[in-house]
Amino acid sequence: MPKELLLQVTPEIAANENLLKSYLSKQIKVSSNEIQHISILKRSIDARQKAVKINLKVLVFFQGDAFSESLFQLPDYKEVSNAPEVIVVGAGPAGLFAALQLIELGLKPIVIERGKDVRGRRRDLKAINVDHIVNEDSNYCFGEGGAGTYSDGKLYTRSKKRGDVDRILQLLVAFGATPDILVDAHPHIGTNKLPQIIQDIRTKIIEYGGQVLFETRVVDIIVKNNEVQGVVTQNGTIIEAKKLILATGHSARDIFELLDRKKIIIEAKPFALGVRAEHPQSLIDSIQYSCDFRGEFLPPAPYSIVKQVNGRGMYSFCMCPGGVIAPCATSPGEVVTNGWSPSKRDQATANSGIVVELKLEDFKPFAKFGALAGMEFQKAIEQKAWHLAGETQKVPAQRLVDFTQNKVSSSIPKTSYVPGTTSVELGEVFPGFLTQIMREGFVQFGKSMKGYYTNDAILHAPESRTSSPVRIPRDNETLQHLQIKGLYPCGEGAGFAGGIISAAIDGEKCALKCAESF
Repeated sequence: MPKELLLQVTPEIAANENLLKSYLSKQIKVSSNEIQHISILKRSIDARQKAVKINLKVLVFFQGDAFSESLFQLPDYKEVSNAPEVIVVGAGPAGLFAALQLIELGLKPIVIERGKDVRGRRRDLKAINVDHIVNEDSNYCFGEGGAGTYSDGKLYTRSKKRGDVDRILQLLVAFGATPDILVDAHPHIGTNKLPQIIQDIRTKIIEYGGQVLFETRVVDIIVKNNEVQGVVTQNGTIIEAKKLILATGHSARDIFELLDRKKIIIEAKPFALGVRAEHPQSLIDSIQYSCDFRGEFLPPAPYSIVKQVNGRGMYSFCMCPGGVIAPCATSPGEVVTNGWSPSKRDQATANSGIVVELKLEDFKPFAKFGALAGMEFQKAIEQKAWHLAGETQKVPAQRLVDFTQNKVSSSIPKTSYVPGTTSVELGEVFPGFLTQIMREGFVQFGKSMKGYYTNDAILHAPESRTSSPVRIPRDNETLQHLQIKGLYPCGEGAGFAGGIISAAIDGEKCALKCAESF
């Protein structure tokens, strides 16, 4: 009979199936020949002691036990070419998983995406990196797969509904993701692997009768008697449907402005904002693993840190071990940073957003913008950074210790941020209260992580797109907008998710509620 065990082993044993089998045979006092197979159910790193260990939860199959490799299959999708139609605006994780769920439920999704398909986006990413040209419809935030496709593919979520999380992870595996994402404590696909998975999801949507429209931007939502009737695209085309899942992401400012203009209720929402800090990965390894060299069996070390400074949370966000910093502006005249890692996390640098929680009262200088006050606060910082760095896609940058001491850095070394940097005193970028919190917070970070507080770390500003600055309110039961029947605010852009997995879960939830309402 299979036996479930909890183990703590060296990284070398965890990485080698034969060594693990030998270790297990000694632990449970059986011959290694009696062990047919070891399934790893969960894997995490314990770096609390000087000797780093790997925690494993395993299921051991002995000779004679029934064992077969787990194959994750896609659901029984239905042909929906002639089924009732639902418009899905946005082809990020919320929109794509909403579309898949609609097909499973026998409804036809019409997915409308302002950006290009996942391959076509690459030219526009090169243009922003090399030529400093921002395409407002195709960039790191907009296009097939959404913001996560080319900015990391991290799958960690704080969602408490494990069943929902496992379903999304299993679907991703069925579409080609490595099964490791079902096992690792902080699963990650990688920016180099995610595009093919996204493309395969789109192929499946079309195969079963759904539609996917690229380079199609929604410029109006048709509403009659407080009920959705359809949408208008940028070329004047009207697409009719009485159900609309709005999954446009946290950076679709034109959608927030459209809703505000049409007097469809939206609310200002607090978010977090700060800088993206880059360290040598070897330094983070030495801090986290308490060693000079991590060796071949440990992955590049991540870190997570939280401090309270002057009554505000200051914390690491979207930490990318072995990764790079990317330009994520969505309009000319602004600069925005984000980070990503390839699947192997094999770059020489580590970066993380280091952000401070904002409060609604911080947006008072922009009160005239009403529900868009937080968005305008965010926009003002991005535009100021663009101006200070030279009005290209270069970003303002400063050495970490210099920043805390209010000194302009005399030199900035080459960083992973391809468009380049300009030495700026970052206090000029941010409001005074935010600058002060970050200066004090970084000093505190250094006390918790010995070696973190160094001028070898370079701060890039701003990290401003942590979450949506707007919430589109919805009924807790029906998930429809409080005011407009048939409108389902969904995912990060509506303020109901924070990352690939939670956005995908919310997309499925909205699709289920949409189907119930037919």
